[in-house]
Amino acid sequence: MIYNHRQLLSSATKLTHKFSLLSRAHSFVSPPPFAPKLTFLASPSRFPPTPRLCNASNLVWTRITRCYCSGSDGSKEWTEEIEYLDESGGVIFKGKGVRSVEPGVDDHVMVGEVKKPFVNALAVAKIVEVVKRWKWGPELETQLDKLQFVPNMTHVGQAFKVVADVDASLSLFSDGVSLYAACNRVIRYLAKAEKLEVSFCCFKKIMDAGCRVDTETYNSLITLFLNKGLPYKAFEMYESMEKANCLLDGSTYELMIPNLAKSGRLDAAFKLFQEMKGRGFRPGLNIFVLLVDSMGKAGRLDSAMKVYMEMRGYGCKPPPTIYVSLIESYVKSGKLETALRLWDEMRMAGFRPNFGLYTLIIESHAKSGKLDIAMSMFLDMEKAGFLPTPSTYACLLEMHAASGQIDPAMKLYNSMTNAGLRPGLSTYTVLLTLLANKKLVDVAAKILLEMKAMGYSVDVTASDVLMVYIKEGSVDLALRWLRFMGSSGIRTNNFIIRQLFESCMKSGLYESAKPLLETYVNSAAKVDLILYTSILAHLVRCQEEKHERHLMSILSATKHKAHSFMCGLFTGPEHRGQPVLSFVREFFQGIDYELEEGAAKYFVNVLLNYLVLMGQINRARCVWKVAYENKLFPKAIVFDQHIAWSLDVRNLSVGAALIAVVHTLHRFRKRMLYYGIVPRRIKLVTGATLKIVIAQMLSSVESPFEVSKVVLRASGDSVMEWFKKPIVQQFLLNEIPSRSDILMHKLNILFPSSAPEVRSLSPPKPLIAGRAM
Repeated sequence: MIYNHRQLLSSATKLTHKFSLLSRAHSFVSPPPFAPKLTFLASPSRFPPTPRLCNASNLVWTRITRCYCSGSDGSKEWTEEIEYLDESGGVIFKGKGVRSVEPGVDDHVMVGEVKKPFVNALAVAKIVEVVKRWKWGPELETQLDKLQFVPNMTHVGQAFKVVADVDASLSLFSDGVSLYAACNRVIRYLAKAEKLEVSFCCFKKIMDAGCRVDTETYNSLITLFLNKGLPYKAFEMYESMEKANCLLDGSTYELMIPNLAKSGRLDAAFKLFQEMKGRGFRPGLNIFVLLVDSMGKAGRLDSAMKVYMEMRGYGCKPPPTIYVSLIESYVKSGKLETALRLWDEMRMAGFRPNFGLYTLIIESHAKSGKLDIAMSMFLDMEKAGFLPTPSTYACLLEMHAASGQIDPAMKLYNSMTNAGLRPGLSTYTVLLTLLANKKLVDVAAKILLEMKAMGYSVDVTASDVLMVYIKEGSVDLALRWLRFMGSSGIRTNNFIIRQLFESCMKSGLYESAKPLLETYVNSAAKVDLILYTSILAHLVRCQEEKHERHLMSILSATKHKAHSFMCGLFTGPEHRGQPVLSFVREFFQGIDYELEEGAAKYFVNVLLNYLVLMGQINRARCVWKVAYENKLFPKAIVFDQHIAWSLDVRNLSVGAALIAVVHTLHRFRKRMLYYGIVPRRIKLVTGATLKIVIAQMLSSVESPFEVSKVVLRASGDSVMEWFKKPIVQQFLLNEIPSRSDILMHKLNILFPSSAPEVRSLSPPKPLIAGRAM
C-alpha cells in the first residue's frame, strides 16, 4: 500500500492538537496500583477524557464527582479524587490522576508529585507500531487517540520516517533526511526500545529494498538478540553483516568474541580475536576472560595459557575468575603442577581462594596420591575459615586409609565427627577395612558402633571386616570379632560362618569349629557333600585320639545323609539288613550326578583313603565297584581287544588307586583265565607320584610289571603266568598283605591326600594323585 503523506501529516497534526488541548485544559486520571496500563479516549467534544484500563479480562470505569475548578491564575486543575468502578458499579480504588505537561515544554510527566522522564525512543517505537499495524483510516485514528502519552512533532517526524513500504517512506521525508540514515536510525531506536519483532521486520524490509545497513545498526540488533536470549539469531545477524561486507568496529568484536566463545565456537572466536588485534583494536578484559574460560573448559590448555599471557602483556590485571577457570581446567586435565603454580600466582596477586577452589585442589591431589600437598592445603583451608565438606574429608580419609596410614586417617575421622559432619558409608567401610588389616579389633568395634549410632545398617560392613580376618588367617581375631557382633546384635550370613568354620578346621581349632557348624545347620543352611567330605578328610589325616573324637562329633553334627551311610558301612549285615554291596549301591543311587558329580568323586577318593587306613579292603572294593558302575571314573579302565588293556589311576587318591589296581587286576585275571583272552600288553598308568606306591605294593607279590617314567607295563603272557600263582590269587581275592597298615601309614605321610585345603564351595577338580591321601 502507498501511503498519502499529506493525509498522514494531517492525521498527525490532529493527534498533536488533541493532546495539546488535553494537556492545557485537564489533568489525567491516574490508574490504580493494580492496573497494568491506563489509556485515554480523547475526543474534542467530551472533557474530561474517560480513562480505560487495557486488560483482557475486565474494564474499569470511573465516576468523577467534581471535574475541575479555576485557579487564581485562571488555570484549571483536578481537585477531587477519582473513584474507579467495576462493571457492577462497585468502587475498586480512589486516587488522584496523572497530570500531563505541555508538549514541547518539558520532557517528563508528573505522577502525583514525582517527575518521570519519558524516553523518546519508546514514543517513536509505539507510534511506528500503531501505524504499521492499523495502516490507515478510522481505526488508525482511534488507536492514535488511545496513546497514553502526548507526542510532539519530533516524535511524529521520526516515527513517520519508517513504514512498511520503502516507496511510501520516501513520500514521508519532507525534511531532506537521507533514506539510508533515517532507516538505520529508526531500526536503532526500535532495537533500543527492545521492539524485537518490529525492528527485525524493518531490517528485513530495508535489506530487501537494497538499502545498506550500517555497523551501528547491526550492533544494535545483535545486542537486542543477545539480550533476548537468542544468540543463534545474533550469529545469523553477524553472518549477514559479513556477507554485506560491513566493516566490524570495536563494539562488534566486544559483542561477538565472548558470545562465540561461550557457545563453543572457539575457532571462530579466536579468528575474530586475531582479526581484532590485527586491526589495532585493544581487546577488553571480558574478551580475555571468556576466551580463557571457554578454551580451558574445552581442554585447549595451551591456547588458554597463550591468551592469558597476552592479557598480561597488554597490562591487564587478571581477575580472580580467570585464575579459578585456569586452575580448574589444569586440575581436571591432571596437570597439577601448573595448577599449583597458578594457585601461588593468585595468592601473590592478593586474591583469596574460594571454598570450591580449595575443595577441588585438595581432592585432586589426594586422589593422585600426593597426600602431603593435599593435607597442607587442607590445613590452609581450615585456617582460612572454610569448613571442609564431607566429600573432602572422605577423599582425604579414604586415600590415607588406602595407603595404610592409620594415624592421619583416624585424625581426619575424629576431626570430621567433631565438626558435626556425618561420614558416608564408603568412608566407614574404608576406615574399618584399614583397622581390620592393622588388627585393631577394639578400635574397629568402637567405630562400628558409632556407625550404627549414625543410623547405618552395619551387618554387611561388620561381615566384611570378619572376612578380612578370615582371609588373613587370623582365626582367633575372627572368632573374637564374631563374638563382638553377637553381643552387639549384629548378624552375619551363612557363607561367612562356613568360611570361618573351614578356617577353624584348617587351624585345628575343632572345639571352636563345632559351635559354628551347629549355628550353620540351625540357620537352615544345608551341609553339602563337599563340606562333609572335607571334614572326613581331616579325620583321615588326624593323628591324635582326642582330635578324632572331636572330628567324629563334628561329622555327626552335619546331619548329612553321608554320615548315616558311613555309620551303616561299618556295621554288620544283621544291623544293616542287607549286604554291603547293596547298601553301597543304594546310597550312590540317591546322588544327583548332574549337580554333584564332582562332589561324589571327591567323596569316593577320601572315603577309600579312610577305608584302606581302617583295613576295610572288601568294603573299599565295593565302593570302588559301585563308583565305576555309576561312571564316576568312566575312562579309568580301557580294553583294546587283544592289543592292550590299561588302568589309569592318575586322578585318584592313594587309597583309591590301590583299591582300583587290586580290583581291576582281579577283573583282568577273570577275563584271561575264564575266557582265554590274552592281550599283548597290560599297562597301569600311574603318573610320577603314584608310580612308587603301586610298584611297592605289587613288588610284594613278585609282579612282572616293569616301572617306567609314568607307567607300569608288562606283557600279557607274563601277567597270565603271574595270575596262576596261589599268592596272587589270594592277594587279588582277599586283601593286601599283612604289612599294609605300616605301609599305608607311611603313604599317608609321604603322599597326603584329601587334605583340608582341597576344599571349595564349588565342585572340586579331579584330585591329582600326589594329593590323594
